[in-house]
Formats: sequence, C-alpha cells, structure tokens
Amino acid sequence: MSSQETETASTADVLAVMALLPHRFPMLLVDRVIDIIPGRSATGIKAVTINEPFFAGHFPARPIMPGVLIVEALAQTAGVLAIHGARLKDPDAGDKLVYFMAIDNAKFRQPVEPGCLLHLKVEVVQDRGRIAKFTGRAEIEGKLAAEASFTAMIADPPA
Repeated sequence: MSSQETETASTADVLAVMALLPHRFPMLLVDRVIDIIPGRSATGIKAVTINEPFFAGHFPARPIMPGVLIVEALAQTAGVLAIHGARLKDPDAGDKLVYFMAIDNAKFRQPVEPGCLLHLKVEVVQDRGRIAKFTGRAEIEGKLAAEASFTAMIADPPA
C-alpha cells in the first residue's frame, strides 16, 4: 500500500457499509463510517433511535442501549476498516468476513439512550495480515460512553 493510501481518509455511507459487511437490520449497528485511514483508524456513526428493537426489552421504562451492542458497533466499524483495507490490497478480497476473536477491557462510562449520536472511534493496534488488534471508543458529544480492546480475524465465509 502506498503512503498516499494510508494518509488519505475516505468515507462509507450505509450502502457502502452494507457492501463491506454482511450485517443487516436489526444487527447492522453502523450508519456510516467517516475518516477511514486504511491500516490505521476509522470513525463509525450510529444514530440511536427509540425504534431500535432492543429498546422494547432493555429497558421499557428507561431505554438504554445494551453494552454488548455498543461493543458490536465498535467491532463493525473495525470490520469496515479491515475489509476496506483488504480490498485496497487485493480487489478479490470482496467475499471475506471479519470474525471477533477476543474482547478485552470493556468499560462502560455512561448510558447510551435514544436520541444519541454515537461516534465509534477505532484504531489498529497491531496488524498481522489476517489477524488484527483494535482499540475502540464510543463517544457521545465528545464524552466517553464505552471503550474496549478487541481482536478480529479476516477469513473466508463458511462453505
């Protein structure tokens, strides 16, 4: 990859996100990804609305986005970053999937409620080709809502 590719930020609207990830409603948790710097970082955006199916049960009187779904949204942002970078290196990498391997040090600092615009900031910590380690921060108006470190693997889909 040239230095120009690693320094030029790009974006992915929801259609581009869906072209990179296999997730669909209700499990697609990223509306768009901005500031994609291949091999380095990206920022996902999730507009949290009261229409999310999980709010019906978590919790009806006080809707709060489940922490596990915040971490999943961070992982999906990292998945967009990983697959986007893989396709830059190899255009035939289009059918690859990104699988979670580990989640470490997940911490939740404030509730994520309907009406929030969640910024999902991920950075590559280590990249070994098929396996990469990331750190992620979910922020609301610049304030930390959640954070985690995680490991993912790029692989072929199951046969």
